[in-house]
Amino acid sequence: MKKKLLFGLFLFCCTWVYAQDIPSWQTYLEQLSDVEGIESGDLEEMYEMLSEQAAHPIDLNHATREDLAQLPFLTKQQIEELVEYLDQYAPLRSVGELAMIESLDLTRRKLLSYFVTINPSPTSAFPSMKDLLRYGRNELIAAGKIPFYRRKGDDNGYLGYPYKHWLRYQLSYGRYGKMGFVASQDAGEPWFAGRNKWGYDYYSFYAQANKLGKIKSLVIGRYRAKFGLGVAMNRDFMLGKLTTLAALGNQYNTIRAHSSRSEANYLQGVAATVQVANGLDLTGFASYRYIDGTLNKDSTTIATIVTSGYHRTMREMSRKHNTSEFVAGGHLQYFSHGFHVGATAFSTTLDKELQPNIKQTYRQYAPQGKSFWNASIDYGYISRRLSIQGETATGNHKALATINSISYQCLPNWSVIAIQRFYSYRYYALLGRSFSEGGHCQNESGIFLGSNWQPFRHLSMMTYVDFAYFPWARYQTSQSSHAWDVMTLATYQHRQWNLQVRYRYKMKQKDTADKSALLNTYTHRVRIAAMLTHSTWFTKAQIDGVYYQGAKHSTGYMVTENVGGKFKRLQAFAALAYFHTDDYNSRLYTYERGMLYTFAFPMFAGKGVRGAFNTRFNLNEQLMMAVKIGATHYLDRQKMGTGYQEINGNTQTDLEMQLRWRF
Repeated sequence: MKKKLLFGLFLFCCTWVYAQDIPSWQTYLEQLSDVEGIESGDLEEMYEMLSEQAAHPIDLNHATREDLAQLPFLTKQQIEELVEYLDQYAPLRSVGELAMIESLDLTRRKLLSYFVTINPSPTSAFPSMKDLLRYGRNELIAAGKIPFYRRKGDDNGYLGYPYKHWLRYQLSYGRYGKMGFVASQDAGEPWFAGRNKWGYDYYSFYAQANKLGKIKSLVIGRYRAKFGLGVAMNRDFMLGKLTTLAALGNQYNTIRAHSSRSEANYLQGVAATVQVANGLDLTGFASYRYIDGTLNKDSTTIATIVTSGYHRTMREMSRKHNTSEFVAGGHLQYFSHGFHVGATAFSTTLDKELQPNIKQTYRQYAPQGKSFWNASIDYGYISRRLSIQGETATGNHKALATINSISYQCLPNWSVIAIQRFYSYRYYALLGRSFSEGGHCQNESGIFLGSNWQPFRHLSMMTYVDFAYFPWARYQTSQSSHAWDVMTLATYQHRQWNLQVRYRYKMKQKDTADKSALLNTYTHRVRIAAMLTHSTWFTKAQIDGVYYQGAKHSTGYMVTENVGGKFKRLQAFAALAYFHTDDYNSRLYTYERGMLYTFAFPMFAGKGVRGAFNTRFNLNEQLMMAVKIGATHYLDRQKMGTGYQEINGNTQTDLEMQLRWRF
């Protein structure tokens, strides 16, 4: 009976919904992303950044190389070809001229169309404060999430109520700048109580100005920074391996306002990039902020730096802002005729000494002390067909970390990339993150080989192989180990159809139960997806499968259907999924459309059904209201979660609401 009901619901969800401009850019971005390889905070940060880019599209007729480099799905070769085309044929008359860029495949061309516009008139100067206040766009968003269930911590343990809500105000003037604030509250955190006497648990204030004469960018308040390939300094989001392959390792220097609700990986103070001379840019930055830390027994030193941002319990609240961090430094870069070279240097000082438990073997070379420094040199060359880039860094222990990549456009329909990295187990950078398998720029060597091939007009294939070696112990691995990661993605696009097949193989090693040897674990993942789009509707069916082999075997599968549409002022999207996995090792992920500036990629393990309905309604030109209701019903349990997150029941239903006012 249950199977018949599920099959009926699945067929019902295949019903087409009338729409316009469907699907959205999120659909195409999903095809170039691998959620398993990206942290949730990075996904939200990337999604929010691209949401703002879509709201303020780049004027192609006046776009600079730096403007285009902010789009993480473009390769450096595609950017160079775009710049050369614009130099020769500008002004463009329509976005349709993007078809003339040979290196842009259909998916990339469609995705790019959401982030660019055509304005044949000359660009205006930086706006005055009067024009900014008069013609700038004001946007106020209020959002909340209401659970229709009780967690164990809601009754005893959490300091606040079970509701999550946030506010965001922003004044923006095109791509010239923005200013605003964010106030955010996680479920379970106290509101106008205890240490949160000023209301919300998290506040962020920021202001950014771009193209201000010789000042390319100026940021005050909370901001993010990334230089080179991030080995020394990267407080921005990180992309997964599939996205890295799709963009052929595109990396760019940036300082930008931190306008998201993420409580990690930001700086606070001031930063500016100044054009000292033609091709020579200098960036200076300074930051002072409070961070969370787990105190040791002496209460004067910290064992770990905590980045979760949760302050729901007495223990979590005791970590809040108990340590200060001061960062100051700069970056100098010279660019000429495709060649670039840069240098980064900065220091980091904590007011409490960082003393991890080095008795644990895998933490023996973890950062220790109060004062840290890092310095690096980044370098590269870029042309329409060839891109070479790299960064070599050092720090307190004078150990080296280096990453180097080369990508080549062999043919208009075929490109390849190779990435080599060596991160000494003695090297560390508190503020650094770069391409890696282990998630840190430490204790890893590896080689990544990728190919992006379009053998036929409507068929594209992306393949990569990555090998990583870890010379020192890691978490759950008491000796040197290695890992393999192989992925193949085939996409067929013809008229209204988009068919996609993805296979991924991962091999990792971890200790056996008695830690006498290493156990190889293997994970195979398969995805088959079919999407049919029209100017008035879209529907997408997807099947995921996973097979895990370790100390024991585990399998899982999930069947998902998505439909969506837009009719006049109303947008509506629905998703229904049935999942069946043996355990957590065979867990599965799927994309689920969320609220504005919110990216949802939920994980499922066990047996159950997931359904979600999302609608947006434009009340008028200024007001938009969005509502989403999602429910997960488990068929194999009567309790969900553990600890304070335990729910006494097998159904988890949440209601999300959002109101946006533009004025």
